[in-house]
Amino acid sequence: MDEKFDCIIVGAGVAGLTAAMILARNNMKFLLIEKGEFPGSKNVSGGVIWGEDLSRLVPEYWHETDGGWDRYINHRRLTFIDEQSSFSIDFKSDHFNTPPYAGIVVLRSKFDRWLAGKVEEAIAESDFAMDSFIATNILVEEILMEKDKAVGIRTGDEKFYADSIILAEGVNNLLTRQAGLQNDYVPADHILTGVKEIIRYDQNVLEDRFQLNGLSGMSNEYVGFATRGVEGGGFLYTNRDTISIGLVLGLKDLRKKGLKPHDILSDFKAHPVIKDTIRGGEVVEYSAHVVSSGDKRIMPKKLYKDGLLVCGEAANLLMNAGKAIQGMDYAMRSGILAAESAIKARDAGDFSSHIMKGYQDALNNSYVMQDINNFQDAVHLLHNPVMYQKMPNLINHFGRNFFTIRNEPTKKAHAMFRESVSEHASWMDLIKIGIKGARSL
Repeated sequence: MDEKFDCIIVGAGVAGLTAAMILARNNMKFLLIEKGEFPGSKNVSGGVIWGEDLSRLVPEYWHETDGGWDRYINHRRLTFIDEQSSFSIDFKSDHFNTPPYAGIVVLRSKFDRWLAGKVEEAIAESDFAMDSFIATNILVEEILMEKDKAVGIRTGDEKFYADSIILAEGVNNLLTRQAGLQNDYVPADHILTGVKEIIRYDQNVLEDRFQLNGLSGMSNEYVGFATRGVEGGGFLYTNRDTISIGLVLGLKDLRKKGLKPHDILSDFKAHPVIKDTIRGGEVVEYSAHVVSSGDKRIMPKKLYKDGLLVCGEAANLLMNAGKAIQGMDYAMRSGILAAESAIKARDAGDFSSHIMKGYQDALNNSYVMQDINNFQDAVHLLHNPVMYQKMPNLINHFGRNFFTIRNEPTKKAHAMFRESVSEHASWMDLIKIGIKGARSL
């Protein structure tokens, strides 16, 4: 048998790198395998890492202004748009300005590479500085099983063995399925496609345009005409000298309506409000990737078996309940918990399901699964056509009437609102949405 590791991690995204960091700091001999040329090379996503887990993982990371993050979020905005107007809920607060920050904007190709460097530093300080590795440009083709226990991985003709395996392979979780933890087929109505452009500006122009000070940043989510009636929504995040702008769209609804993501993104950018916002920039990157919808019904029922744990988006840990798109923070916390469970298994000398189940128990008790369970109604509500079609039209119709001053008697606000409801929805729509919203949030 070839050299054996304490643990093998598959995938050097946020979840995998986080798990590796914890293992290195606890003197675990591990192998982290990444199919890309370097950690982050295959990651075209980006956005906001919410919460404070990064500050626990890399204390005082905010002092590294040339590190893996671009800006901290102190400005949140939710925008409803129809064909010609936008109506925003806007919140900006000084309380967001103090580290550890509530959210930081990252570009994954940059962030993952930076975090990998931190893992390398942790390896160098461990007892296995010469025996733990980050191995790139390697595709794992198979989980090796013996008597239904994961014992290693196969890549090409080579086999590597370990007491435990952590799968952090991302949303295209072929190994998770091969291990029998998820069905081979995931319905298209539970899968979304994300399309994004990176647009570059002179940094001073960007900061003036979005009213940024120093390394402060803004996140903006869009509901309505952004998707041309397709299930989903839009987003805009300010990076250091670029913005990330894009859409997340339901695959099933795209097929049903016969629309292409790139065409919808072009129409979104041409919207009069968006066009004014992004003018003068240079598109330097276009990317697309698949993401989970946040519906827990597609999550594997079990995230463990003998010798095996599944974390990050391989476990479909993602949620958009209307306040924010959460995925990278879930990946980080699940990576921490998976690594801690692998350490406990090593200390106990027991890698059976009985011990590995402790990971899922810890995940269930964490904010990750508590939020996913508590806000499922909000996830379903956001995918209701009334929310992404009728409501934005109603809100903007009311906004145009309310904020337009004419040389004639002005209607009361309640009369304007009744007119907007009559034009774009029904009172029954509002009652149903109101009840569902009250229950879900």
